[in-house]
Amino acid sequence: MQPEETEEDFGRTFTENRTCPGDKSDLSMARAQQRQKEREIGEILKKLDQRMPNVTFRNVNTTTSAKNSKAALLNLKDSYCVGDHLMVRLDVYDHLGKRKAYGGDFLRARAYSSSLKAGASGLIEDYGNGTYLVNFTLFWEGDVRVSILLIHPSEGVSAMWAARKKGYDKIAFTGGFLNGTAAVFTPCGFRIPTEKELCEYLDERDREAFYCVKPKDVPCEAFIHLKSNNKPVSYLTALESSLFHRNNIGVEIPRTFGDVRVSSCNGSKTQTQEKCRTGSPLPSGYVLQNAWHPDFCSLADFSTMDKIHTCLKRKIIYLLGDSTLRQWIYVLAEKVTTLKFFDSHGTGVFRTHLIMDPEWNTFVQWKRHGHPFVTMKFYSVKDNDYVSRAIDRVDGDEDTAIVVTLGQHFRPFPMHMFVRRLLNVREAIRRLHLRSPGTRVIIKGENIREMHIDPERLGDVNGYPQNLVTRDIFRGLNVGFIDGWDMTIAYGTDTVHPPSHVVWSQIVMLLTYIC
Repeated sequence: MQPEETEEDFGRTFTENRTCPGDKSDLSMARAQQRQKEREIGEILKKLDQRMPNVTFRNVNTTTSAKNSKAALLNLKDSYCVGDHLMVRLDVYDHLGKRKAYGGDFLRARAYSSSLKAGASGLIEDYGNGTYLVNFTLFWEGDVRVSILLIHPSEGVSAMWAARKKGYDKIAFTGGFLNGTAAVFTPCGFRIPTEKELCEYLDERDREAFYCVKPKDVPCEAFIHLKSNNKPVSYLTALESSLFHRNNIGVEIPRTFGDVRVSSCNGSKTQTQEKCRTGSPLPSGYVLQNAWHPDFCSLADFSTMDKIHTCLKRKIIYLLGDSTLRQWIYVLAEKVTTLKFFDSHGTGVFRTHLIMDPEWNTFVQWKRHGHPFVTMKFYSVKDNDYVSRAIDRVDGDEDTAIVVTLGQHFRPFPMHMFVRRLLNVREAIRRLHLRSPGTRVIIKGENIREMHIDPERLGDVNGYPQNLVTRDIFRGLNVGFIDGWDMTIAYGTDTVHPPSHVVWSQIVMLLTYIC
């Protein structure tokens, strides 16, 4: 097992035996900026450490049991009004029936009405002593049911957080080099313990690095393809791993109350809200009749194709990220049939995608983010691009929009890699807004995903701290935020690629921001 790597270790690894071009003043300024970034990364990781549980256990029976825990309604009434709150007290117990004395459990709370195709997440407050308060806003009329799931006990969250810091070995990358007409394959990755010569693919400014073992008699520039696969590596002990067996994940906590009746009372007021705009509060909300309704702002009306076309006229939209953004381009092309795919001569599903409408002068492009991109299928690296560099190349104007999502492919790796990437994107957005303040930038949060997928590599337990960090890093910037995490909980879609109506709701948020 590799020792835990610190941010300082990474900095030394990256800068060892390297110098930056430029005069002394440029070099001094660059070093000062890098030191500031390293300090910020350290501060962010320290805050996360304080938020995550740090507990150990010797017996599974002393960990949190969903079946022994209890959810009780504090403000029980015969009926409620739209806009009222349900306050649910949650007391957690272990498998021996003993009350837990600490918090940190990974919970998911949702209010829903299946017949109305309605749902909303609950706000969970952890008192740190085995008691939680879950606050549900009642957004719609009808019979509403509450569900509180124990995704993982605090002991599992603590073990997973510690394991995530210990290495890069859970994913193995294979690089394809072309030697004339013959393909040569070698190991690649972020850390390669070998004495062999390495090809280094570096971004000196942003301190991003990726490596491949150099094939014999083949130049590093011949690197053309990359794929990955899961390695049989775990940093969890056998006891810790037992907490992540399928039957222990996402177990419902018993309630002492049933459905509640919600009415549109005479005293209920519907407040007129401003249209969602960049720089406004995070627009979390609720689902009703399969449509998303933000809580803090209102959506624009895109109920007709004319209104959609008017919004998209002369728009240039860059989608930079993973396959959850690639979904957008497919759904947009299905919805707006005048948008046609342009053959960019790439291969595979991870090539750059482009749709255009010449009549309305609309251009929409999806491009995957840079390393890491985890997939068992080979994809071309010749157009590999970090999001910060892609943003730097955008001229920008009031008809240009950029959507960024990062997260799913970073879940198997130490957290500092993700934090660094977000900080680099944040700086690129600041540079963009200096030269083009009218360009709209939208940050899409991660979707929740399959509950029983390999939790150590891809589980939401690793996505949750990334979601927290994403909110914090981009707070205060003039960007719009599409809360993928909250939206997919509200919809109840436990799949990384949700159904088309969920994706369309996310796209409507984008259109509202840019029009």
